Amino acid sequence: MPEPIAALSTARCGFLEVPETRARPGGRTIKLPVAVIRATAAKPGQDPVVFMAGGPGADTFDDIPFLVDSGLNRDRELIIMAQRGNLYAQPHLACPEIDRYNTRAVGLRYDTRASQRPLLDAVKKCRDRLAAAGIDLSAYNTTENAADFADLRTALGLRQWNVYGYSYGTNLALTYLREHPQGIRAVALDSLTPPKNTVLPVTWSSAKEGLDAIFKACAAEPRCRSRYPGITRTLTEQVRKLEVQPLTLNARPPSGGNPVKVDIDGGALLNLLVANAIKPPDVPAALDELSRGRPERVATARAADSVPTIGVWGHGLTESVACSEWVPGSSPSDLLKAGRRAFPGWPDSVLAQAPQLPFQYDVCRIWHVPDRTAVQRVATVSAVPTLLVSGTFDTKTGASMAKDAARTLSRSTSVRIPGIGHWVVPQSPCAQQVLASFFARPTAPDTGCVAGLTPKPFTITPK
Repeated sequence: MPEPIAALSTARCGFLEVPETRARPGGRTIKLPVAVIRATAAKPGQDPVVFMAGGPGADTFDDIPFLVDSGLNRDRELIIMAQRGNLYAQPHLACPEIDRYNTRAVGLRYDTRASQRPLLDAVKKCRDRLAAAGIDLSAYNTTENAADFADLRTALGLRQWNVYGYSYGTNLALTYLREHPQGIRAVALDSLTPPKNTVLPVTWSSAKEGLDAIFKACAAEPRCRSRYPGITRTLTEQVRKLEVQPLTLNARPPSGGNPVKVDIDGGALLNLLVANAIKPPDVPAALDELSRGRPERVATARAADSVPTIGVWGHGLTESVACSEWVPGSSPSDLLKAGRRAFPGWPDSVLAQAPQLPFQYDVCRIWHVPDRTAVQRVATVSAVPTLLVSGTFDTKTGASMAKDAARTLSRSTSVRIPGIGHWVVPQSPCAQQVLASFFARPTAPDTGCVAGLTPKPFTITPK
């Protein structure tokens, strides 16, 4: 079970009951857990902050310690609600079948039928089980999710509040701002996935943007440049070599426990980098070690996925959102073309699978939910003050995604934090200062600390 969360010991907690499908009045209802966490300031602001978690499908309550440590409840109350289908919601759309597959997948080729078959089998079992329980999977989408938050503000009797979301939570926040603008004082978006731009092939341009930024920063740091010359070429060489001749070895997960068998092929290597399983300061060292026959650092990162918590992630929300909103309107050949543009010369077997979402077109054929792109893939046009925060090393949601969103947000402030990857605020004291000043003065945040920032020094290993 998850660890106890200290901030909840003094929080007000309860459930919000909402329709599963708002187009069917009088139909089934679902319950979403809510916590209102006290502000630590003696005289807090009247307008709280509501948090929208990433994923989709992540355990929202698990994020509370990061939010508290980042000062989100310092000057105003912090409101947490698990999104529909997520942990502690009723129903919780867990797929232990997929979790169990993921523990085995570390020992399988990343992008071959050996891993495809058991994944699709797990997806089908989960979908069949959820559908047999009477769950309307098409109702687990971003529009309904946003309406849940609109209902929460009304239920809490709040005249206005502020919104902070990261990753998928930015997609949700922009949908919420578009569909339910009333009562929103200010919106902070961290690591953006704007609804208009969130399509499966974009995973490749984001991966390239983040990795290029890491390698450029290494080239700009004399010690890194001298120790790891040509690191971009090293990555290409290793991906190509490992895709032809994968490494199979035993590695101990970073959290401890018995060693497990891991497979490291080209797709697995790229996926570890995109997933941030190897921290950006360690990436050049890890690739150099790999090229010199020392794969231990990479193998340990691969082994981490062998110990997920079974039954926590809300895969039902993940797949329903991905398959109705991100995947339609593009094809496997579009994905492959995007991969070739990003990484010319890499093997097609690697480029045919979206980073972190392998075999997603096949998964969506099984998940079978309606195409919602016409209503969801729309730009949000708003004059509500908005803060856009991006990390230059973000390989999941490339920093340039914020530029596109900002074009239709007339009172937006954009900041890029050098050397930080996905979900910026918990990793950057400067981003925390900017966020606090934004909620204090949404039209004139103090972004002064950004100018002097540089990435952390890279790990330099002995030759």
